[in-house]
Amino acid sequence: MKIMVAMSGGVDSSAAVAFLLQQGHEVAGATFLLCEPLSLSPEEAAKHSPAVRDAKDICTQLGIPHYTLDLRCRFEEKVRRPFVEGYLAGITPNPCVDCNKHIKFPAFWDFAREKGYDRIATGHYAFISRGEDGISRLKKAHSLEKDQSYMLYNLTEELLNCIELPLGSYTKGEIRAFAAELGLAVSTKPDSQDICFIPDKNAGSYIASYLEQMGISLPAGSFIDSEGKELGPHKGIWNYTLGQHKKLGIALGSPRYVSAIDPAKNTVTLVENEQLIFSKIAFARDVNLLHPNEYPGKFRANVKPRYGKREAAAVIYPPEDNSGLFCVEFEEPQRALTPGQSLVFYNGDELIGGGVCVLK
Repeated sequence: MKIMVAMSGGVDSSAAVAFLLQQGHEVAGATFLLCEPLSLSPEEAAKHSPAVRDAKDICTQLGIPHYTLDLRCRFEEKVRRPFVEGYLAGITPNPCVDCNKHIKFPAFWDFAREKGYDRIATGHYAFISRGEDGISRLKKAHSLEKDQSYMLYNLTEELLNCIELPLGSYTKGEIRAFAAELGLAVSTKPDSQDICFIPDKNAGSYIASYLEQMGISLPAGSFIDSEGKELGPHKGIWNYTLGQHKKLGIALGSPRYVSAIDPAKNTVTLVENEQLIFSKIAFARDVNLLHPNEYPGKFRANVKPRYGKREAAAVIYPPEDNSGLFCVEFEEPQRALTPGQSLVFYNGDELIGGGVCVLK
């Protein structure tokens, strides 16, 4: 087949290219312009992009074509701006999920198809099983330590049929060793950051800088207790997430936990009793089921409430009204179910869907 691979310039996507070449496919690489300044022309942005440079070098070494896709405007509209707006609305967004939903798969597939390619591929650690019944199923990577299926729950049946995930059967160590055997310069390159547009991992500082660039000034707010009593000033609601108890910026003599964020009142509620941030019920908006016909009513699933957290048994109820909200009822109370994070549903090792957490 003709397969175009999304290349970040890192070891995973480079190894994905090499695997597909070894399997006899006709392969090309493609790198997205996402975080580069919009003031630069596409040519200038590509010239100054380390990801483009490294990916091009790998493609040259392997003797395959390389393309550059300018998706900066779409990335700003669908990922970066909603990320900031989400924190200002008191939620904790997941930009990597949004990027996969709006950028990495649909836009990339449209581009590859226009260029005459049969499928697209990425370096995600997940696995696609293609059954004799013609149904493609998304499953966890064989190495659960690196599994990235959580980030892919917005894929559809149509997209699953045109995607390859070559790394799903391997560990990170095996991938680095494979890249080293081929003499790929990226074999020792460090893993990419969690959020590509926040290299120092400080979301609060990024949002403050973004607001400053936009000329937006927000008034100072307060920490309050569950009775509404003011405890002291906070640094901006975008610096906090439900369940947080470290780096609050206030000393009260005993641990406190964020239990609520109210953007209208510009307050962050702190409680002493950690049990108050546990709950059994959450709601999910924008739910995507990869095979919706298989789940017409309520169903049981293991639900991962946040990347890095363990799955927990739950029953998922479809909407009973026009709200579009699915109800997720856990068997056991869960800590800090967080608005804006993804609730992802599994049946064993198969990812069956997910949605964005909402609390009522």
